[in-house]
Amino acid sequence: MFATLLHEVPLQGGDVTDGVVRVGDTVRRPARPSTPAVHALLRHLEAAGFEGAPRVVGMDGLGREILTYIPGTTGLTMATVTDEALVRLAALLRDFHDATASFPLTLDGWEGGSNDDAAPEVVGHCDLTIENVIFRNGLPHALIDFDLARPTTRLFDIVTTLRHWAPIADPVDLPPLQRGLDVGTRLRLFCDAYGVPPRERRRLLELSRLRFHRSYTVMRERAEAGGSWARMWASGAGERIRRATAWLDAHEDRLHAHLV
Repeated sequence: MFATLLHEVPLQGGDVTDGVVRVGDTVRRPARPSTPAVHALLRHLEAAGFEGAPRVVGMDGLGREILTYIPGTTGLTMATVTDEALVRLAALLRDFHDATASFPLTLDGWEGGSNDDAAPEVVGHCDLTIENVIFRNGLPHALIDFDLARPTTRLFDIVTTLRHWAPIADPVDLPPLQRGLDVGTRLRLFCDAYGVPPRERRRLLELSRLRFHRSYTVMRERAEAGGSWARMWASGAGERIRRATAWLDAHEDRLHAHLV
């Protein structure tokens, strides 16, 4: 009876998950096949003392997962594109990876998706778009939306993050706030703040290209099933990946010089 009186506020911004709402100090999200694995991960992060992720509350009467609501802002703003924000995000991702390194990487039930060929080292978020980072006081504070999390390498998750935050993309596909950013400098800045070793920096652009190729294939296959993936594909996601790949090919030498 009480549950029917709760006020639900739809939350916007994500590309994949529909039906996410805020109820008081909690977020309700439709359960997915990966929800048990994600909950195990979030509980592990809580036990490890990682503060930058929501906590698991449980499930509601409608079969939705209940997570704690993290106050703050998301989305592209002037604060989002600063070097200070990029440095803080790198440190936050490093802390997240360090916390997941002790999590069982053999756990089944992840959503799956494109990946590195190297053996998994951590559980990566694998979807750190600008909409999936909570900002407070002008700096990244927490990570949300772990639906695409999965065992991977540190570098693969770094590449996935830099795709959106450097950003590694054709400027024609970028909003005005990101078009003037020096991508090479930001790659170096992020790697310095995270502590990416030299041997991994030399592989970063190669892995970026591999990720573009595999992400294109995965998204195309998922779009065939309809839903949010189909809407993303119809909006030109595949073409944007192809343009990003071509842009990377054209600028690889300059970007590589910043990394090494």
